[in-house]
Amino acid sequence: MNTNTVLLILLSVGIAFALSFYQYFYQVKSKSKVTLLLAFLRFFSIFGLLLLLINPIISKKTVETVKTPLPIVIDNSASISDLKAYKIALEVFKKLSENNDLADKFDVQTYQFDTDFLPADTIDFKGKQSNIDVVAKNLKNIYKNQHYPTVLISDGNQTSGEDYVFGFNPDNNVYPLVVGDTATYLDLRISQLNVNKYAFRKNKFPVEVFLNYSGNKSINATFKISQGNSVLNEQTVDFSSSKKSALLNLLLPADKVGLQILKATISSKEQEKNTYNNTKNFAVEVIDQKTEVALISSTSHPDLGAIKRSVETNAQRKVTVLNPNKINSLTDYNVLIFYQPNAEFKAIYDQNENVKINTWTITGNDTDYNFLNQNQNSYSFKMSGSKEDYLASFNNQFNLFALDNIGFEQFPPLENPFGAITANGYANTLLSSTIRNIATNQPLMTFVENQGKRSAFLFGENIWKWRANTYVDKKNFTDFDVFLDKTIQYLASNNTRKSLVVTHERFYNSGEGIEITAKYFNKNYELDEKARLTIAVTNTKTKQVKNYDLLRTTNAFQVNLDGLVAGNYAFTVKELNSNSVYSSRFEVLDFDIEKQFVNPDWSKLNQLASQTKGKAFLPNQTDLLIKQLLADDSYKAIQKTLVKKTPLIDWIWLLVLIAISLAAEWFIRKYNGLL
Repeated sequence: MNTNTVLLILLSVGIAFALSFYQYFYQVKSKSKVTLLLAFLRFFSIFGLLLLLINPIISKKTVETVKTPLPIVIDNSASISDLKAYKIALEVFKKLSENNDLADKFDVQTYQFDTDFLPADTIDFKGKQSNIDVVAKNLKNIYKNQHYPTVLISDGNQTSGEDYVFGFNPDNNVYPLVVGDTATYLDLRISQLNVNKYAFRKNKFPVEVFLNYSGNKSINATFKISQGNSVLNEQTVDFSSSKKSALLNLLLPADKVGLQILKATISSKEQEKNTYNNTKNFAVEVIDQKTEVALISSTSHPDLGAIKRSVETNAQRKVTVLNPNKINSLTDYNVLIFYQPNAEFKAIYDQNENVKINTWTITGNDTDYNFLNQNQNSYSFKMSGSKEDYLASFNNQFNLFALDNIGFEQFPPLENPFGAITANGYANTLLSSTIRNIATNQPLMTFVENQGKRSAFLFGENIWKWRANTYVDKKNFTDFDVFLDKTIQYLASNNTRKSLVVTHERFYNSGEGIEITAKYFNKNYELDEKARLTIAVTNTKTKQVKNYDLLRTTNAFQVNLDGLVAGNYAFTVKELNSNSVYSSRFEVLDFDIEKQFVNPDWSKLNQLASQTKGKAFLPNQTDLLIKQLLADDSYKAIQKTLVKKTPLIDWIWLLVLIAISLAAEWFIRKYNGLL
């Protein structure tokens, strides 16, 4: 308190004393103990109120000892149990966390990790994956700008996340305590297998396999990929003390349509401690997506060659350029492209009334619009004889299929007669037209779906200039070719628009996240955020059924089905308000990534210790680790002096005492007849 505050307090004492003396001693002739009590109560009440008005600041100093934090982190993943190291891991964890000497020097804090970083409340070694990098990231957030050591009890075998060696702060020592048998055993392992999830029928799909070997002797191993009882590929791979790994690139045939379950196996005549990692199941879904496209035109135009070359960049597409007068049957084609139709197309339109093949109509200066008005009902045309150049404007709300804006606004204009184009029903516009940057409110490219039949319309010729412009800007045709490929893919599919759209994989590896996403659309095909979606998942073998609710995310509904055992599952997603239903199947493949290891990764943990200027220890060296931590003088406790300043007005009890004093004075005066 400063001098002014002290003088004010002394003045308050004087005022309180003077007022109580004047009332109970100066004016009162008879003095008694009651008078003395009343004078004291009056003095206390007045002084307390004046003290609150002055509101002095009370300072309190305390000395606090801050210890260096010592996080002790234990690996809770299943690999610790598989390596038969769970008992020793728990023993050293308790020995460190309950050591009194460490507790005197450090602020010991215990954590556990598998896929997540958590307090060490329940350690059961059942984590499905191990992510050591998550330890580094969380410790950095918890102990910002602090210098501290870390004890990491782990086998060092990481199955997810980034490389942990360089994830830890290099200024903070890490002391890995390596659990598991470090003796080297002969072991063959399929460490990684890369394959696309989808393949096309009658093609070959690539498989990339990484094989690893632990051992010192030279061996010959047999690697094969089989499907059921059929062996699709078999070869011999040599390993030795100097050759510890091998990379195989294979091409396998995709002969059958549907989900194909395959098995990769590596084996030898030598005895192995762990044979679980010798086998890896994987799956490929073979799709029959060969699309025959008929490009029908009665005139010659550069657009025809551009469209053919662009569509055929996808090996699953074949484009045949045809004259409308020379087509006998349409049944061999999946998509029809009508390029500037006229009266010669009459027979084609009549045939398509029966076969109902999806079409793409491209108009231009040679199009007979009277013919189009008579032979299709999606659009009505009122065109003049004058030509016009139309620029494109991309519609960001287009939702029939995923397509990025590839720079449509910068493409050269398309040429078409000037006039009014009116949709006779609902149409989904991808590109609208502008004339000299003035919007016409007319479509340039649009899609229509009527009773399951899909149609696309492009109102303008010279689309070849778009493809050429793409090459000038990007030095390749990729963006334009993807644009046309997605258009053909949409037209090649006969799936009608559904209100309930569910996205899922046909297979998952056990231990991986199993997410199923759903979207529900109302009658206007707008995402319904008030939908109520549930899913029933049935194990086809055990007939066990599990029910879940799908939770709302940013733009969809989602459910996480982690924890399902390997097997085949059927599921049904239902929207409760409309009773819309979607049913399908998926398979969970038997694969436990935590069972892939036969030894702890001593070299990686030792590298981590070197990177952070720490040291790696074995379980039987726990006492040495404790001694090193205790002997390190860089981790000293710090004493901090804390000054806590509290305004007197925050003292609630002073207000309570003043109230009691005033009340007591009133009752005593009342009782003694002094009021």
